Amino acid sequence: MSPPERHELISPLERALVVISHPDDGEFGAAPTIAQLTTVGVRVDYVVTTDGGKGTEDPDVTPEQLSAVRVAEQRAAADILGVSDIVHLGYADGYLVPSLDLRRDITRQIRRFRPDLVITQNPQRRLDHNPYVGHPDHLATGEATLAAVYPAARDHLNFPELWRDERLEPWKVRQVLLTGVEEPNLWLDIADTFEIGIRAILAHESQVDPETIEERMRERARLVGEPQGIGLAQAFASIILE
Repeated sequence: MSPPERHELISPLERALVVISHPDDGEFGAAPTIAQLTTVGVRVDYVVTTDGGKGTEDPDVTPEQLSAVRVAEQRAAADILGVSDIVHLGYADGYLVPSLDLRRDITRQIRRFRPDLVITQNPQRRLDHNPYVGHPDHLATGEATLAAVYPAARDHLNFPELWRDERLEPWKVRQVLLTGVEEPNLWLDIADTFEIGIRAILAHESQVDPETIEERMRERARLVGEPQGIGLAQAFASIILE
């Protein structure tokens, strides 16, 4: 099988929507890239599908308490990156499936924000010996988002109540970037925004070890970038819908 055709970011690019499962997924998957976009004037908004209420080893913390903490951390991280609005859909962490309800809720936000670019998670489980084989919430969010991008957001007869009752006109996304993929076809040099990305990740205090995170992320970006002749890079699977 031949390698996928190499892509670049579309241009012009005015609005981007990041659709992720948990508070911190946007930062771990694409923080320096998001910072690049906002730096050049692209409006970036977030949709977070779950409440983030399971990501702890502390037996004394309730899901409600953790969710509240993580919502605040997400806002702090987004402010560092220059992200505008954050929509929390509030599905239960750990139990997400790519249901029609989830597809409709994501379609609603795509029609509302009208992004040129959508960044979301890989819907395919990895079996390449990567330790991150795929959180089921990530897989569900990626699948539902791709189904929302095409055809649901584009065609007014998909979820007609969004068009009829909420007056949300159909919208065609021009490019999708998937994080966490085995075979990327788009690489971005993140040297200039790497430190901003680390600051955003560190805002998720309940989820990260501040002593090790920068070294881990720098090594990951180096391993991604060096084969492409880039010092530090993030890689995505790009889908062009134009």
